Amino acid sequence: MSASAQPRLSPTEYLAFDRADETRHEYVDGLMVAMSGGTGRHSLLIGEVSRLMGNALVDRPCVVSVTELRLQVAQGAAYLFPDIMVICGGLQYSDGPKDTVINPTVVVEVLSGSTERWDRVGKFTRYRLVPTLREYVLVSQDEMCIEWYTRNDDGEWVYHVAAGLEGICHLESLNIDLSVAEVYRKIELA
Repeated sequence: MSASAQPRLSPTEYLAFDRADETRHEYVDGLMVAMSGGTGRHSLLIGEVSRLMGNALVDRPCVVSVTELRLQVAQGAAYLFPDIMVICGGLQYSDGPKDTVINPTVVVEVLSGSTERWDRVGKFTRYRLVPTLREYVLVSQDEMCIEWYTRNDDGEWVYHVAAGLEGICHLESLNIDLSVAEVYRKIELA
């Protein structure tokens, strides 16, 4: 995440600006940054993962949101747009417009060259502050690989990886499996 020299904004100023602008912006510690566009492969992976999750959760009290729903972190210290969020037990909004939630169970980011470090470190640091978050999933664009972190009962995050055609990403908080082969079935890798 990089920001050109700009004045720090309050969360209220950020939300007013972002809601009025056509370009989405993320907000971290008073700084606002325009979100970059993704690649075709990025979009396809978001679609496949969200479809598979949605199908697995169709009869459960969970919803799958893709890219447009904002997540408030730490009472407004950050506002982020995850690629995918799974919210179980009803959406809890931070304020009136119902475009910002506070209670995801699972967050998924599809990695890209320009955002991988931010997704792995910067965003994960902030996502860990969300009390309802149980799992954080990273999907590679370059290889058949899904990594994920599960918050255990002690609050510690445990790392897992599933790679290759036989790999299975088991999301304990949702009790669902994502087959690596299914996620990448229509994706052309370099």
